[in-house]
Amino acid sequence: MDTMFYRIVKPLLNFLIFILYRPTVVGKENIPKKGPVVLAGNHTRWSDPPMLCSIVKGRQVHFLAKIELFSGPVSIITKGMGSIPVNRKIHDKDALHSAIDALNKGLCIGIFPEGTINRTDDVIMPFKIGAVKMSNEANATLVPFTITGKYKLFRRGIRVEFLKPIKLTGNLDKDNEKLMKVVSDNLIKNGSEKNENKKER
Repeated sequence: MDTMFYRIVKPLLNFLIFILYRPTVVGKENIPKKGPVVLAGNHTRWSDPPMLCSIVKGRQVHFLAKIELFSGPVSIITKGMGSIPVNRKIHDKDALHSAIDALNKGLCIGIFPEGTINRTDDVIMPFKIGAVKMSNEANATLVPFTITGKYKLFRRGIRVEFLKPIKLTGNLDKDNEKLMKVVSDNLIKNGSEKNENKKER
């Protein structure tokens, strides 16, 4: 069920994202309209969560967000958007349990398995196991996504692609490796910003 804040903000968010970034979106049909879903992909900028909230139609995306965003003025937005707090300084089991509870209610969870924005020169950073673990435990559909390009104001520069759901085996390590490979391969295929930066050197 959508939060009241989300329902109020979503139309404005849709308008702003379209005007500011004009994203190209591919594969939205891979996101089930009902039932528990985990959207998992690479993290490029702080703009990624609002971008995904805007382009995913018909479902509220509940993101796992660092606990620091749940204090101060920004907390109004973080809490209002139905985010789930994560303490990145510890192995936060409470966050995982909260995400699984949300999935058991049929909600849609958004997560960046890299754990933070990728500021390295690598196409992708090692994935943490949370995405596949919650998907397995809640029997949720795991949909990988990739974000490529650059956020350029008033110009088309961002491409978001939702890939076909991954078939889970119950082996968390293998499932996590598969998820990371699917995302990494698609980033390389579509020419991630990391690759472009390397070519420019």
